[in-house]
Amino acid sequence: MSPAGDGTRAKRIRSVITIVTFVALALLIYTQRDKIADTFSNLGKVNAFALLLIIPLQALNYHAYTNLYRKTFKILGVDMPYKDMLKISLEINFVNNIFPSGGLSTFSYVGSRMKKFQITGTQSTLIQMMRFVLVFISFQVLLFLGLFLLAINGKANNVMMLITASIATLLFSLTAIFVFVIGNEKRIHAFFLPVVKLINSLVHIVRPHKSDILNIDRVKRVFSHLHENYLVIRKNYQQLKAPFMYSLLANLTEVLTLYVVYIAFNQWVNPGAVIIGYAIANFAGVIAFHLPGGVGVYEALMTAVMAAAGVPAAITLPATVMYRILSQSLQLPPGYYYYAKFMRSKYKNKPKPV
Repeated sequence: MSPAGDGTRAKRIRSVITIVTFVALALLIYTQRDKIADTFSNLGKVNAFALLLIIPLQALNYHAYTNLYRKTFKILGVDMPYKDMLKISLEINFVNNIFPSGGLSTFSYVGSRMKKFQITGTQSTLIQMMRFVLVFISFQVLLFLGLFLLAINGKANNVMMLITASIATLLFSLTAIFVFVIGNEKRIHAFFLPVVKLINSLVHIVRPHKSDILNIDRVKRVFSHLHENYLVIRKNYQQLKAPFMYSLLANLTEVLTLYVVYIAFNQWVNPGAVIIGYAIANFAGVIAFHLPGGVGVYEALMTAVMAAAGVPAAITLPATVMYRILSQSLQLPPGYYYYAKFMRSKYKNKPKPV
């Protein structure tokens, strides 16, 4: 099958998965409509003081991501100011949520954003990769903690164990592949150059007369610089302890934010179910990356996993919706403000064509 055919088939598969998930969510809402209506009608009874805990938790979350970036940049000899890095962290979150690409859109944005600080594109790319790797690795700690907490209450059934083992295996495999490929310059070229050629081929199918959008020689230079910067981090791997702890804190504060919403609903659910449900729901971004923030898919998967742990859908769905609304309300406006400010300055300073 041609590359174009493979791309079309993959797109259709993603669309089918998304449609099926939305249908499942619609059926869930319909079958549980009475209970859900009762829950929303009792929103006045939600503990507002508990919900206020979300504010310091989200502030701590962005403090963690800010220092995760700063400490990783420090290994490369770059001392990023805390205030500037905090703003950029907010912008990255906004870009990641608004532009549906499974997180890929942040790479180009970070590269563009960091030019002001004399940081090369390859350094920015590597740091963004390291952010994902550290977050993946640290979340495995929470996954096994979640499974342990479920086991204590006898809720660690075969389904939950399979889910946890699958996610942990996937995260470990992705991390191992990344370290293996980037550890050798020949492997980098062998892995990424075919991808670059495939992208150029796909563009030529759509626009036959357009030149390659990715220059092979330039890409090779970028990969060489990427490998050199990776060797610096590998040589100073002891310094990764601080970024790892901040990535663990970032994951923990996000899970605690979700748990606080359940407390506000007066539901002291098993924290293990929340951890594993959060993990599954966030992988919705990979399945439905063409949807901003995996909307719809996120709620459906969270509800399904929590139901498997014995939490009623009539509670899980409203709690998940409230968590999404509150967390996004706190995160996106400041991110949009700094993102729009940067974009205005970028195009304002861009020379006009003669």
